[in-house]
Amino acid sequence: MHHRNWLLLLLLWQLGGQQSFSHSPSSLLLELPQILITLIFAGGTVKIGEISYKLKTPRNPELVPVKYISDSLPQTVAQHLRWMMQKDLLGQDVFLIGPPGPFRRSLAMQYLELTKREVEYVALSRDTTETDLKQRREIRSGTAFYIDQCAVRAATQGRVLVLEGLEKAERNVLPVLNNLLENREMQLEDGRFLMSAERYDKLLQEHTKEELDTWKIVRVSEDFRVIALGLPVPKYKGNPLDPPLRSRFQARDIYYLPFKDQLEMLYTAGPNIAAERVSQLLSLATTLCSQESSNLGLPDFPVDNLLPALHVLNAFPMLSSQQLLQRLYPYSSILGKEGRSAVEGVLSRFELLDGHRQPAPGAILTVSRTEDLEGHADVTLRVADKDITFQVPAGAKELRLPNSSPTFISTPSHSQLMAEMMQSHMAKDICLIGTKGCGKSVIAREFAEILGYSIEPVMLYQDMTARDLLQQRYTLPNGDTAWRPSPLVTAAIEGKLLILDGIHRVNLGTLAVLSRLLHDRELDLYDGTRLLRWDRYQTLKDQLQFSDQQLQERSIHSIHPSFRVLALAEPPVVGASASSSSNRGQQWLSPELLTMFLYHTVTPLAKAEEMGLIQGLTPNVPMEAAEHLLHLTHSLRKTNDPTAQSLASSLSTRQLLRICRRLSQYPEESIARAVNKACLSRFLPSLARASLEKSLDNLTYSISLGRIKEGVLTIGNVSAPVYNPNEKIKVPDVLFYDNPQGVGKNKIVDRFLHLLNRPREYLQLHRDTTVQTLTLQPSVQNGVIMYEDSPLVKAVKLGHILVIDEADKAPTNVTCILKTLVESGEMILADGRRIISAEGKSNTIVMHPDFRMLVLANRPGFPFLGNDFFGALGDIFSCHAVDNPKPQAELAMLKQYGPDVPEATLQKLVAAFGELRSMADQGTITYPYSTREVVNIVKHLQKFPDEGLANVVRNVFDFDSYNKDVREVLIEALHKYGIPIGAKPSSVQLAKELPLPEVKMTGYWTINQGGNARRKLLCPTETHPIDIKGPVFLRVQGHPCNRQESRALSFSEEKAHWQIPMSEVNIICDVTTKDGIHSHTNTINTNVLYVATCNPVSLYSMKEHGDKIHCMELYDVFPRTISGVWQPFVTIAPLGSPLDGQVVLHEEQVGTHSDTPLRTRQACMTGGHKMCQDFAHKNWLLFYKENGNQLDVLDVLEGRVHSISLPINLKSVFLVAKDRWLLLESNSNKKFLLTKPMHMAAEDSGVCQLHSISEDSVSSGHGATEVSVPQMLSCEQLPNENLSAALNQKIVSPNRILADAASFARVVVGFPDLVSPNEVYSFKRPVDLSEMKTGEKGSHMFLRGGLRSSPAKRDNCVSLLSANQVVRALPPNKVPLKKVYPKDVTPPMTAAYLEVTDLNSKKVKYIPVPRSMSVSPYTSWLSKISESDVLMTPLGTGGVVTVDMGGYVRLWETGLDTLQRSLMEWRNMIGTEDSRPIQITVQKDSGQDVTAPKHGKIDPNNAPHVGGNQWAGGTGGRDTAGLGGKGGPYRLDAGHKVYQVSQAEKDAVPEEVRRAAREMGEKAFKERLKEIDMSEYDAATYERFSNAVRRQVQSLRIILDTLQAKGKERQWLKNQALGELDDAKIIDGLTGEKAIYKRRGELDPELGSPQQKPKRLRVLADVSGSMYRFNGVDGRLERSMEAVCMVMEALESYEHKFKYDIVGHSGDGYDIELVRADKVPKNNKQRLKVLKVKINHQSSHVFFTVHHRGGNLLAPHDSIRFRFRGQRFDSKSILDASRCSKFCTFPCTI
Repeated sequence: MHHRNWLLLLLLWQLGGQQSFSHSPSSLLLELPQILITLIFAGGTVKIGEISYKLKTPRNPELVPVKYISDSLPQTVAQHLRWMMQKDLLGQDVFLIGPPGPFRRSLAMQYLELTKREVEYVALSRDTTETDLKQRREIRSGTAFYIDQCAVRAATQGRVLVLEGLEKAERNVLPVLNNLLENREMQLEDGRFLMSAERYDKLLQEHTKEELDTWKIVRVSEDFRVIALGLPVPKYKGNPLDPPLRSRFQARDIYYLPFKDQLEMLYTAGPNIAAERVSQLLSLATTLCSQESSNLGLPDFPVDNLLPALHVLNAFPMLSSQQLLQRLYPYSSILGKEGRSAVEGVLSRFELLDGHRQPAPGAILTVSRTEDLEGHADVTLRVADKDITFQVPAGAKELRLPNSSPTFISTPSHSQLMAEMMQSHMAKDICLIGTKGCGKSVIAREFAEILGYSIEPVMLYQDMTARDLLQQRYTLPNGDTAWRPSPLVTAAIEGKLLILDGIHRVNLGTLAVLSRLLHDRELDLYDGTRLLRWDRYQTLKDQLQFSDQQLQERSIHSIHPSFRVLALAEPPVVGASASSSSNRGQQWLSPELLTMFLYHTVTPLAKAEEMGLIQGLTPNVPMEAAEHLLHLTHSLRKTNDPTAQSLASSLSTRQLLRICRRLSQYPEESIARAVNKACLSRFLPSLARASLEKSLDNLTYSISLGRIKEGVLTIGNVSAPVYNPNEKIKVPDVLFYDNPQGVGKNKIVDRFLHLLNRPREYLQLHRDTTVQTLTLQPSVQNGVIMYEDSPLVKAVKLGHILVIDEADKAPTNVTCILKTLVESGEMILADGRRIISAEGKSNTIVMHPDFRMLVLANRPGFPFLGNDFFGALGDIFSCHAVDNPKPQAELAMLKQYGPDVPEATLQKLVAAFGELRSMADQGTITYPYSTREVVNIVKHLQKFPDEGLANVVRNVFDFDSYNKDVREVLIEALHKYGIPIGAKPSSVQLAKELPLPEVKMTGYWTINQGGNARRKLLCPTETHPIDIKGPVFLRVQGHPCNRQESRALSFSEEKAHWQIPMSEVNIICDVTTKDGIHSHTNTINTNVLYVATCNPVSLYSMKEHGDKIHCMELYDVFPRTISGVWQPFVTIAPLGSPLDGQVVLHEEQVGTHSDTPLRTRQACMTGGHKMCQDFAHKNWLLFYKENGNQLDVLDVLEGRVHSISLPINLKSVFLVAKDRWLLLESNSNKKFLLTKPMHMAAEDSGVCQLHSISEDSVSSGHGATEVSVPQMLSCEQLPNENLSAALNQKIVSPNRILADAASFARVVVGFPDLVSPNEVYSFKRPVDLSEMKTGEKGSHMFLRGGLRSSPAKRDNCVSLLSANQVVRALPPNKVPLKKVYPKDVTPPMTAAYLEVTDLNSKKVKYIPVPRSMSVSPYTSWLSKISESDVLMTPLGTGGVVTVDMGGYVRLWETGLDTLQRSLMEWRNMIGTEDSRPIQITVQKDSGQDVTAPKHGKIDPNNAPHVGGNQWAGGTGGRDTAGLGGKGGPYRLDAGHKVYQVSQAEKDAVPEEVRRAAREMGEKAFKERLKEIDMSEYDAATYERFSNAVRRQVQSLRIILDTLQAKGKERQWLKNQALGELDDAKIIDGLTGEKAIYKRRGELDPELGSPQQKPKRLRVLADVSGSMYRFNGVDGRLERSMEAVCMVMEALESYEHKFKYDIVGHSGDGYDIELVRADKVPKNNKQRLKVLKVKINHQSSHVFFTVHHRGGNLLAPHDSIRFRFRGQRFDSKSILDASRCSKFCTFPCTI
């Protein structure tokens, strides 16, 4: 048409290029008062209004835009075109600035079409470099030469350069055009120089063209222009224009069309829609683009999308406007609550809130090919009982009816979504938004199959560049460089459905290159290829009369009319930053992206729908299990708790299907385990784990180990055939010890593959892993780029197992490309090949059916600072949490590594490392100590057993030796489990031994057998059943036992200690132990310890080495206290087999006893009975009453009581054997022996015999006979060797050991079995204990409540027969302290002393028991229980256990043999310290043989000699006497280097150095105080609070530091001239480009992204009077002060990250200001001031409370009786007083 000479006058109206622009053969003239556009062809002119432009014939007419001008054009557009023509005539470059959308580009193209100008279009992105604009090197026939790029081509050929997206380009790229824009000059890399036409023409007048060509000067055409298209920054996100660049452009604001013009255009597009409705829609769009809307933070409405939306509405007039708008503007996904309500307000304002009134489309009924239109299908939808048929683009494959796929189970919501997608598909590309695992990919695939589309999936990732999206460079076999179109381009040409998976991940600056493809269906590629919309291509073809072949030679291709894009994305995170580096997701849905698609949200399935889906895809799943699983999932999804919602994201539909598939295979597997695996519950924060456990019953799961039989591997109940591999070298073989849990992730995987005989490919990821390195490794060979398959590709090809290690170290945007490989078995590689799951075309790799992936990653979250791989991709894998092994498993494994290491050592290591790991979980320490480190320690101990454990553990802990706080935590944890790190072998602190008095025979005991009736008494017995009540069900509470080993820094008799979790008013009544002898195996387990308390009555049980204390509160079993008078006393008797684990509690005052642990039965007796429990292990107990004359024997198994009537009144009973009991008469202390109790002999006649015992002294008849009152009498005899040692004579005889007040111990030989007189041997005390004062002095008396009113109930005396010891607990005043401690040493404050009388060594020693931490205020009650502050019971064979009145349990080792053994083990753990210097010896043969040994010559000068075989006293050499060397007869030291100091002395720092360091520290401290004007008193006061929370402050600061470190992680900066070679730029490097490197650097925040502001914290402190008033009871004020101090110290120097303020609340108000956000305390003085203000408020508030609210409860002077003695309430005195507030608040009760 361009060669005809026609005149055409047209009024142009409508934007968009949808209708064709036709030239009429006749001219047309419309005279209107508007801008007229006149076109004159064939070298004619174009006139816009009065401005005319002379047309030129284009040299490359195929580069002129076509079909952009429509047959009618609004005046606004004409005005814009007129302005552009003005600028064009002036030779100025223009910048069209305006909101996002295709309008600006369309305007530029219309102008170029109008003026017949060739166009060079480039879409700028963040990946655009200088070479993309100027020149790029290519290799042809082995030579690299430059190819001109768009800017140079446009300049030299006189074209118009259209630069779109200037705000996307990085700031240093565009300035290269500055000179070209300003002066039309540019220096090119190939040496040429572009020069403006004017200057060039001047030079041409003086020089010839050949000369200028020789000088490489190239003329820039006078027709060259630049049209830049950009968004206004800062309103939109992007880089602002460089000022010099900006000044070179003339700007024009291209806003949306005026309302009236838009309305006219929309009326035309939707003739079936009511005009009012169109007007309402446009009104809404205009409102949401207004300044007011922008001020509210609402993104712009995509006005340009109204046109396609009206095409949908035109076909479906009944469609709801609100639903339609959700597709255009998905406000519920992108806006927060305020934004949503603002939008809904506008919707209701324009009467568009009709979502509930209008029905949504129901389902797709039929799909069939359109007969008269190729590439289309007829789709029939059911909408509101009406069937509507419409046409949509379709693929080339066979169409498929909906719901006919076996792999796609349709649900009502999915059917509706599919129908809505069909509607949108008619008009525009679609984006599906849905949470991960909700089925987006499956829906997309089903959608494609229904319409016969071939799918082209493209997995997007964060670092993806525009090149990755469009074209990649590669080399031909001859080494030439070429460009390979990406799958996106081939999909566009072939008419496929392009699935862009993950547009939320990719950077918007990269995605912008697709905006022209999505809006206009046009694309310009890097190699100059142009893709045109199908109708534009046809028009061009017709106009130019070209064939397809000719156009393709000119690199012009058609985009297939059926081509469509379907994007998949996760929901935008409301309120998040738009920067792509955010791990938790971002607000990716920007105004620019809104214009590109119509949006559909994949809503979560309803419970019934999800159930149907599960049943359809896993028909064999147990129904009950599936229902339980769904109930849990939906309850988590519905909750508002963010913790539970994060759990729900792990239980996506995809993950539920995986669980159900597993359940259908293994129906017996527990759901709890499956859910715990899916959520990785082991690694959840404690809050989330508790939330999950609330919904689950955790079940344990044990499986047998792997066994291979007949080529089948069986683990548990799962079997799999063992593989027969081709590459056996790749099958891992590891040292692996079979134990219930593994060693580590890698070893488990290697062991698993070894058992299965599967070859492995190994891939380790790191922070620099890129998508390219994950798939292919490029290299250059002979100038040709070769791609080497990565282990991933090899594994896919060969069917190996791919082990991906450290998956969390790689950025999640890289690892996410694994999604398509795992889910659909597809992946596109960098060399153009494609991995597919089934046979396909050439250039494909078919995935081997045996290919599997095993991914290893550290758990997400602190302290592992990897990326959240699990959060991003967790639900596409079956997840297993590999925890550190359980303690028993770890111990079993360590035994295999160290078979010779003592088990006690291994147990200590396992316990200590378990504690450290739990600390790491809580964030107290940062490093998570793993099993690997324990294994290394054990290996060392196995190889070098003489090195102590305390030294070897330093191999692990020396990393932390310079961090004081961490070091303290570690040492404390190691000491807790008895690893004596830091102890010296000489630190032994055993009690001093005193000699025992000599043993003497002091008398005889004679059992009177025969004689008259008075001496031979018969006692009748009767039997009756016991009265039992119950059972009562009790709640057993478990508390952690914080057991501390006591031998950390020094060795003493104390083994371990811990605190019972009892309240302050609890009183310890009784303690007893039961050794756990297993009845079936007769093996001794650990001792069980029972402690009874009263007030209220409770029972505590714990194992000697256990980590739990079980507590039962027995309120319901024992009567309650009546008005404070009744003071119960409870004793315990543990029973034996078959009642192991059950105890009897006896309350002496009332006589209730109960049989526990879990169920309690009560039996009642009359009050005041005492219980003898020596034979409780035989399940019988004896009860008697003081001054009573009856014995009651309770047979627990039979449930009967045998009562024995006695002719005497009882004082006490001792069970000396099971059938012989010693009775004491109450008044005379006379002893009787009761024999043959009725229930013990089968031939009983119902009576027992009572024999009196006469006591005679050695010198009988001289004075009165001494009568001993036993406090303890053993029920078994001393072993014969112990008896012989005690009496210093060889003797074998029955015996009993006895203790009373007058002796250390007595041995009664022959008693109770021999009838002849029994000899009594005594170790007499110098002073009788009963004659010593019972009162106590000083503070001890204050604590214990003064003098005793009655004897104590417990004597605290026990015998240890195997150790030959008697142990008593004595109060300090009954101990000879002057003998125990030197004169100048003040004895420590103690609860008691353990008097250990050793009959083997004839020694007595007094072991101090540390004073109780707290004591019950009921001091008189305490004094009735025991005369000292402890209760004691024997523990095992060689020790005792004490419990003090504060509930502190201590284990003591007293037996000499066991002490010596323990001391040896302890010293072995420290390691032997060899004082000799270490000598380094290199052995080499001197070549001379040893002759006969000799003394050698004596050197008269005694000079040192080394070697020589001559001198005596040498050091080294042969044959002569000396030190070192070989073959000498003996060692002879001639005095050279004779001195040697011990290693300890060498290591010690001289005292003067220490003193200097101390003085330096003190001086600096005082100067610091002076600087902040703080007194030393104030400093000490502040330190008291600060020190209490120092460790917590440290933990908090560690966490804050890691947050900061994570935030400042450096990123890759691409296109650098220095750094590491960028794999993606290898070909550019081949061609000689310079900017082919990448380097790490701090990435500037994306411009326009919200500023990173500090987080706001508000700390609320309770400053009410009660805090001060009750501080003495529970220390609440102190703790509150410490917490405030912790916050202030931890946040110091983090002001840029956190802004905090502290406010108090009390009765006076809720916002009492303590710290202002803008004035936080900077030093200790200011922080102390805050604490003082807090206390001042509380104390003054107390005064106010007492005075005003107390009424008449207190006298006026009582109002200040807080032990301040009338002081005023200044904070100094209050801080002082708070130290002793535990006692000072008792008198002040209101």
